[in-house]
Amino acid sequence: MILPIVAYGDPVLKKKAKDITKDYPKFSELLENMFETMYNAQGVGLAAPQIGLPIRVFIVDTEPFADDDELTEEESSQLKDFRKVFINATILEETGDEWAFTEGCLSIPDIREDVFRNETIKIKYLDENFVEHTETYDGLAARVIQHEYDHIEGVLFTDKLSSLKKRLIKGKLANISKGKISADYRMRFPLAKKVR
Repeated sequence: MILPIVAYGDPVLKKKAKDITKDYPKFSELLENMFETMYNAQGVGLAAPQIGLPIRVFIVDTEPFADDDELTEEESSQLKDFRKVFINATILEETGDEWAFTEGCLSIPDIREDVFRNETIKIKYLDENFVEHTETYDGLAARVIQHEYDHIEGVLFTDKLSSLKKRLIKGKLANISKGKISADYRMRFPLAKKVR
């Protein structure tokens, strides 16, 4: 089932999410819905807070990045098959040079800005079967994970922008929270006036 994506301004996007246990109700159904919602919105990642759930769960599928002409063949093949579920994740370390990449977010449609992030991360998480992993990622895979991880920490990519950039997009962000935007997917706006 395709779920509405929570728009910028909803308090759930600013909350630090809570860990879950393997007896979380209808968990496999939730994951199916999250993947369906993400693909419908043409996203490469989706975190549970973006569908209104303050839990430490996010998904990624970087296949859309695999066709980038600037990637090596090895990078391209890594991204093509990178579809993962992260539960109760903790980033243990972020290393390497910071590099800029233009990011967007399904909760913040029509705003794209350069964000600096570390090149490499080491992350501990549970997979969809609640098996623990500690893995290292770099490049675009690391960036997508960092972006989604921020969501479960209550951080948005716009929080990482300079104060000048934040001032420049302030009006656009206010319009998003009021529902004064059109997206190609279902959204839930926190400050939109209810039509009676």
